[in-house]
Amino acid sequence: MKIVYNGELNPRLCKDVLGETIAEIVNADENAIYLDADLMSCISTLKWAKANPERAVDCGIAEANMAGVAAGLAVAGFKPIIHSFGTFASRRIYDQIFLSGGYAKNDITVIGTDPGVTATMNGGTHMPFEDVALYNALPGATVIDASDPVCLISVLKQCQNRPGIKYIRVGRKQLARIYADGSELEIGKAVTLREGTDAVIFAAGLMLHEALQAAASLEAQGVSAAVVDCFTIKPIDADAIEAWAKKCGAVVVAENANRHGGLYDIILEVLAERCPVPAAVVAVEDEFGEVGTQGYLQERFGLTAAHIEEQVRTVLARK
Repeated sequence: MKIVYNGELNPRLCKDVLGETIAEIVNADENAIYLDADLMSCISTLKWAKANPERAVDCGIAEANMAGVAAGLAVAGFKPIIHSFGTFASRRIYDQIFLSGGYAKNDITVIGTDPGVTATMNGGTHMPFEDVALYNALPGATVIDASDPVCLISVLKQCQNRPGIKYIRVGRKQLARIYADGSELEIGKAVTLREGTDAVIFAAGLMLHEALQAAASLEAQGVSAAVVDCFTIKPIDADAIEAWAKKCGAVVVAENANRHGGLYDIILEVLAERCPVPAAVVAVEDEFGEVGTQGYLQERFGLTAAHIEEQVRTVLARK
């Protein structure tokens, strides 16, 4: 695994990566099957699905039913991958995934696209800030906030044979290029992207780019901030969290989600039990979403490098 971050966006759209990787997985495994809720064109699977109707099922705008179909297929020995926008892949199907999936011990991979502010012009009805909290509360679930297209490919392939409910949240457009092509990231293991001694920034998904930008700015001001990729939100890498907290003595968590029940709460649990240190968060502050461009929404909800810098200074003052 090689880190290649230079501040630039990966030229590959995440929706295209999803389409290619889902097709690759299903083509290679006769037990794999893909289900969607009328959004195949949104993640570049439509052409492949039309050519492989026995391996791809469009369940229509009936997400809860899709989850039930996936559970039934899992009982029959299939390995279902299901997709919808994050708000429908979490809130709308939660009871079916919780009972027919998790409780019944069926293995299902759930992909929720356009999480948080990446829903942009689709607005508040399509803007899931709470999806992480919901899946974190599901016993035995795996929760992923993909770092970049390379991470997305790696975790999606791992999830196919991983037991239980797996929830992967990822935007459909571009993310910053973090990892070299072909890199493998182990689910459950955090990755150090930048060393530091004064404070550590734990981030995931969209917020990794902001965290790395903040760390570079802080370095110019004489503050050394580490950045750690927590792409696996559950199960969290508690050993890495503890080690960095002890080394730096100050923690900031950055996530494109509601601060309640997400990455911040999980990391606070680790700190409370293993290494109490000053901590702060950059996340959505108990609000609903709204319509806007991603740039506007990141400013509106405080999900920027500048906000991370501010919180780093806050925790440093409390050390």
